[in-house]
Amino acid sequence: MSFPSASPPQAEHWRNRFASLGPAFFTELPPQGMPQPVWVAHSASCATELGWPENWWQRDDWNALQVLSGNAAWPGMRTLASVYSGHQFGVWAGQLGDGRAHLLGEIRTPSGSLELQLKGAGLTPYSRRGDGRAVLRSSIREFLCSEAMHALGIPSTRALALSASALPVRRESLETAAIVTRVAPSFLRFGHFEHFAHHQKPAQLRQLADHFIAEHAPACLESGAPYLALLEQVARQTGGLLAHWQAVGFCHGVMNTDNMSMLGLTIDYGPFGFLDGFNPGHICNHSDHQGRYAFARQPSVAFWNLHALAQALLPLIQNEGEAPEAASERALDAIEPYKQAFSERFIALMRAKLGLHSAQAEDTALIDDWLRLLAATQVDYTIAHRRLSQLGLHDDPGALRDLFLDREAFDVWAQRYRSRLQAEASQDGPRQAAMCAVNPAVVLRNHLAEGAIRAAQAGDFSETQRLLQVLQRPFDEPTQASDAAFPPDWAHTLEVSCSS
Repeated sequence: MSFPSASPPQAEHWRNRFASLGPAFFTELPPQGMPQPVWVAHSASCATELGWPENWWQRDDWNALQVLSGNAAWPGMRTLASVYSGHQFGVWAGQLGDGRAHLLGEIRTPSGSLELQLKGAGLTPYSRRGDGRAVLRSSIREFLCSEAMHALGIPSTRALALSASALPVRRESLETAAIVTRVAPSFLRFGHFEHFAHHQKPAQLRQLADHFIAEHAPACLESGAPYLALLEQVARQTGGLLAHWQAVGFCHGVMNTDNMSMLGLTIDYGPFGFLDGFNPGHICNHSDHQGRYAFARQPSVAFWNLHALAQALLPLIQNEGEAPEAASERALDAIEPYKQAFSERFIALMRAKLGLHSAQAEDTALIDDWLRLLAATQVDYTIAHRRLSQLGLHDDPGALRDLFLDREAFDVWAQRYRSRLQAEASQDGPRQAAMCAVNPAVVLRNHLAEGAIRAAQAGDFSETQRLLQVLQRPFDEPTQASDAAFPPDWAHTLEVSCSS
């Protein structure tokens, strides 16, 4: 079956495999549109992945603004909200679900089948005490960071488009509504499986697991224990994802089990933050009063969440007549590869950030001491790695050295680093090019997002669109130097919470 190109999506372009599972897994309902929507921004990169023409968002025959603002539909769409449960801040939260997300369906693309979802399109049966809406402020952050993470090479859901309306939405103050169109191979979360396990619905739990394996993890079918193989695959993918987060200095902020992707994608951008000064204890979510999701705790929290997933899949893992303890032990063994996947990927990413093209036994200590050096006085994480990337073996390290208050400690580490480079006959030109290709000049710091938000709230979307273009080329030196500069003093007063 061909995918949509010049023409808008038609009925034959949709697959809707999740909808085929039946009503136990979702509620089918239309989105609640926004009045008089306007485009804020759209991602040409994401549209290319879908196989759509460059001007899809402008064409009258596509009617895309109305469709992606919840006011119209393309033929073949089956719009639904899925049910799931989960642990939030380590506590069982009960039934949750797509409280403000509507899955439009699954569309055939050159990259395979991809699901399209509207976030902020109104009430669903799972909205609980919410209104089902998303505000412009948080939607700009999610749109920009989704595409920024993809450009950084970090597994993530994508953001195709962002539309806005003057529709009022009450949060801490009165704001306005927006809708993000999100794209992913699957939006299934750990919490989907927890839901059916907790409510003791083994038939639905097995149906969901079999669906996921068939559609997203077919290699597990070759195993004599496919559900254990599924756990191991999710564990390895999650380990790789967390290594990327830690290496780039990304703090998610709300790693609840319902915010953990079964495909190892970064999902649900809320109170996230990229580190400015390197502080392992940094808490980016103002609502996280206990610091559960602090930056340095993210790898262990992910492993805790994998334990919750393993517990949910136990009814499928336990053999007839087998003691529960034995099945539990096998499930825990299946998630153990997370640790190796994380550590191996993290050390590989950090070697690349330091320009080391071979693996040596002393690298772990060299990397750990570098991070301790950064943490000692909370040196800017992105700028330090970028300056290190541009440093020649025999150059005066003044610009880098000036970032550190303890110059003597830096000098000791720098000598070890130079000796390590010399030991593998590192050449400045190739090494610097390789390092600049993995150490970004620009990340979505909170103050950059805040600048786009303030302009958009005043009716000017040009800064959101400009920043998108910069973030899609994060390893290039930006033409606007302030994009790669130290954050201004006022940035330290910004607070981001779960409220959206």
